[in-house]
Amino acid sequence: MTLTQVHLLRHGEVFNPDAVLYGRLPGFHLSDLGRRMAQVVADDLAASGHDVVDVVASPLERAQETAAPVAAAFGLDVSTDERLIEAANSFQGDHVVGARARLWSPRLWPRYRNPLRPSWGEPYVRQQGRVLAAAREAAARAAGREAVLVSHQLPIVCARRAARGQRLWHDPRHRDCSLASLTTLTFDGAEIVRVSYREPAAALLPGASSIAGA
Repeated sequence: MTLTQVHLLRHGEVFNPDAVLYGRLPGFHLSDLGRRMAQVVADDLAASGHDVVDVVASPLERAQETAAPVAAAFGLDVSTDERLIEAANSFQGDHVVGARARLWSPRLWPRYRNPLRPSWGEPYVRQQGRVLAAAREAAARAAGREAVLVSHQLPIVCARRAARGQRLWHDPRHRDCSLASLTTLTFDGAEIVRVSYREPAAALLPGASSIAGA
């Protein structure tokens, strides 16, 4: 049996002093800590003897910047795949904490009418579909070796839950997908036979996570 590993890497911490739910907005780059996180992941993969032959990232800056040191560690270029992009969200651009936060304004309550879909953004089923399609193509390219796909928290969580046969709707407070974490899909051909998770940059994680860091 020849196995192929596809690592879904969440980007590192983003510089976001105004606590904006940035979603797909351009101009949000890794913080200094986020760049350290990305380097820690790259060093971890290289030092652990991983055989990475393909590095692909979401088109957003934070994902591209997270992918760069990983690609450099293996002498590769970063490819871009739109299917790895952040989930669409109608709250994009809003402040999520502080005096300007408005997520719970009564005027917005209609957006919460169906949290199982969810009604405020891109359906969970669409997110898992596009990420798993990108992962299967990466597995075919890597063929017995390894690929790293850099994406965002919710699309990765949806893909992992789908791969494990779990329901897609969930409590966002209990997502196992920290900054710079790795969700690894192990393929036997086109079939996912194992799903695992680890946090190479756990020592660098902030004491408290923010909903804005998606």
